Amino acid sequence: MADRYQAEIHGDQWRRQARRVSRDAVAERGLVVEEAVTGFCGEITRVERDLGTLELEDRRLVRKVFPLGPGFLLEGRPVVLVAPAAGAPSGPVRTASGSRAVQGARARVALPSRIYVEGRHDAELVEKVWGHDLRVEGVAVEYLGGIDDLVAVVDEFAPGPDRRLGVLVDHLVPGSKETRIKQRLSGRAHVLVVGHPYVDVWQSVKPVRLGLDAWPVVSRGIDWKHGVCESLGWPHADQADISRAWQYILSRVDSYADLEPSFLGRVEELIDFVTVP
Repeated sequence: MADRYQAEIHGDQWRRQARRVSRDAVAERGLVVEEAVTGFCGEITRVERDLGTLELEDRRLVRKVFPLGPGFLLEGRPVVLVAPAAGAPSGPVRTASGSRAVQGARARVALPSRIYVEGRHDAELVEKVWGHDLRVEGVAVEYLGGIDDLVAVVDEFAPGPDRRLGVLVDHLVPGSKETRIKQRLSGRAHVLVVGHPYVDVWQSVKPVRLGLDAWPVVSRGIDWKHGVCESLGWPHADQADISRAWQYILSRVDSYADLEPSFLGRVEELIDFVTVP
């Protein structure tokens, strides 16, 4: 995936850029800029009109506050960042997926094409991050409750040129059950099966968002979700406990920046596949 925070200015090049005439730019939430002196590059997460400051968050989730005004680079060009007009919408101008929000758009009637995911948690995570985009595009996401019968599901769906099917599966690694199932669908027209390497979609959430250095390692033969909850000292006696654990994890996800790139890329790939004209 492209790095939204990849620096456009290196070394002292910004000093040469600064000699150009700066233009004014509204400091909209979601805009990615670079502070020229320090080289700190990040997304604008908050603007304080009264204090004359803005907050940037970089790809490592580090946040820093800078004064509004000159000294910023936008797409490699010097700008003077000014606060949004009083009364301007305070919500993000970008969606949780990082795309620009379409204000006032009604959800389109669902396309014949679909995206299938393995379980409810997968569907809820996709909805939280890509929900706006999917409604604008008219793409419905459905969960299967497992992919053991995926070949039959694809046959029943009957994909075609105007009826594409994208499938997101967990644990798509060499030798896994999921990989063998995907191989059985190899060569099927108008079907795209992609996956991430994680045992469960929980792992696609960056552990730092939960205050962890890494997700716990669960021994083979132990239900992964129960094993994780036990390792973290969370209740795990029944499915209600597992559901509460997931809701807590989901609450820590605010945008695409909270998810692993290997998951992000696959979802974006599926959306592109099912919305191609």
